[in-house]
Amino acid sequence: MPIVKLEDVARKTFNYIVIGGGTAGLTVAARLSEEPSNSVLFLKTLGNPQYDWAFPVLDQKHANNSKHIWSRGKGLGGSSAMNFYAWIKPPAADMDAIEQLGNPGWNWSEFEKYSKRSETFLPASKEQIEVYHYPDNSITEHRGTSGPIQVAIPHGAHTLDKLFQETMINKGFKDVKDPYSGDINGTWIASSSIDPKTWTRSFAATAYLVPNLDRENLSILTGAYVSKILFDGVKSNEKLKSSGVQFIYQGETHVVHTDREVILSAGAIKSPHVLELSGIGNPKILEKVGINVNIDLPGVGENVQEHYGCSVTYELNPDVSHETIDRFREPGYAEKAKELHTLGQGIHRTGLTSFAYFPLVDINADEAATVIKGAEEEVKDLVNGGTLRPGVEEQLKLQLSILRDNNVPDLTPEPNTRYATVTAILNHPISRGTIHTESVDPLAYPIIDPHYLESNTDLEVLVQHIKFIKSLANTEPWKSGIIREVYPGPNYSSDRDIREYVKEHVLTIWHTIGGCSMLPRSKSGVVDANLKVYGTTNLRVVDLSVIPLHIAAHTQATAYFLGEKAASIIKGE
Repeated sequence: MPIVKLEDVARKTFNYIVIGGGTAGLTVAARLSEEPSNSVLFLKTLGNPQYDWAFPVLDQKHANNSKHIWSRGKGLGGSSAMNFYAWIKPPAADMDAIEQLGNPGWNWSEFEKYSKRSETFLPASKEQIEVYHYPDNSITEHRGTSGPIQVAIPHGAHTLDKLFQETMINKGFKDVKDPYSGDINGTWIASSSIDPKTWTRSFAATAYLVPNLDRENLSILTGAYVSKILFDGVKSNEKLKSSGVQFIYQGETHVVHTDREVILSAGAIKSPHVLELSGIGNPKILEKVGINVNIDLPGVGENVQEHYGCSVTYELNPDVSHETIDRFREPGYAEKAKELHTLGQGIHRTGLTSFAYFPLVDINADEAATVIKGAEEEVKDLVNGGTLRPGVEEQLKLQLSILRDNNVPDLTPEPNTRYATVTAILNHPISRGTIHTESVDPLAYPIIDPHYLESNTDLEVLVQHIKFIKSLANTEPWKSGIIREVYPGPNYSSDRDIREYVKEHVLTIWHTIGGCSMLPRSKSGVVDANLKVYGTTNLRVVDLSVIPLHIAAHTQATAYFLGEKAASIIKGE
């Protein structure tokens, strides 16, 4: 079918309605429509600017009132259509932690099972192994070989990869041969969601939608902005049943019905917002803006966690011809790069390739001990203070266990100069944010407050990371590969200076989770282990908002995992 007109949808009834055409949404809809008897409708949200929702974020008071924008993809495929390709799977311990928080069946074994369904991994080519010094990633034990998403090692800025990887090894970190086995601690080259046959992006739309465009039971209405989920008002075993979805199309309000389920997959920002607009959430928040309460679920829009970090930029030694994006400042290079790309060559094949993950104690054991002690005291104070929401104490204790174990600055580049930026990312923040509506108007953005650096531990961990990155200038081969540290510069040397630098220049990584956390209801959960919203019989949430505790990974592969596992749950597999 599947792109349809309003008259094909309005007032009609479908077996399944999927709200959102993003990464997880396209995945679950494609899998559900594999059964010809299932009728599946997408309601895809669109607006301006053309490709990016660009959600505004409250000024962050603990980060020198810095301003941030949370970008999210707006086209079919969602953020998988505009991310940086990175294909990273979390450590096994992070997935097992989700099960430990009260979610049977959500563990590393299940992650591997469903993640493999989503990918076809294509090992590095002979050229990459020999010329680019990339590893022979022919290990497929933990990789999928027949899934829709094409995954490969891109042609990165290989001279920088070599420089970084060798420096990390000289720093004492492990050379990880298979970072997809559940053990990511060390330094390694990552794969990307990129098709090596064409060197173009492989994402939810090209992988899960395009191959299924001829399915008569799959319908997609683009330009539909969901305003709320509808309920029939009749309770079954004290639970509400969703009857359909209300949406806005070209300024007018319409309704579509379901006889089975509504699957909310609007993303980590919009899903909690849509639930609140539908009367599901904290009564105090809903009543304040004039929304009738259908289900009392105070965890909606709470427990929000985001990866964020800070960067150090170096000027590279000009004796090596680095192929970095600085070249786009050269006259005529942009057109040349396009021409090369048509031949499967050039910088447009570049992805994020060099990663190093390591516990705080691997940077400086003595200073790490001080930070960890401070974290333990901070958590103890939070627990004794009696202000924590139910369920957060268990999360923080898991984070302490992980901690024990193991805005970009303005840069005016000089002509004919190459730069390298190393970014430190906080994977397990103690700070918790919120996403809430402040209006009954469905077109109004929700209020986002990630509470960056509210936890002093988060600040101190990032300070240690920045100090580590600055220390690369004293380690070969990085030492010989650079001319100088550009930002923040050698004047930022004390912990006090670096703290201020982090506060001023903290940047978001756009990996939001938690606003519809999968936790027991008594622990402020929003969905159960089958992804059903508490208090409903047929409403599920399927996107990153259900992850209750953050993971040490780019979240793209996990979003596909969610879509695959959700489809299996719904189909009764």
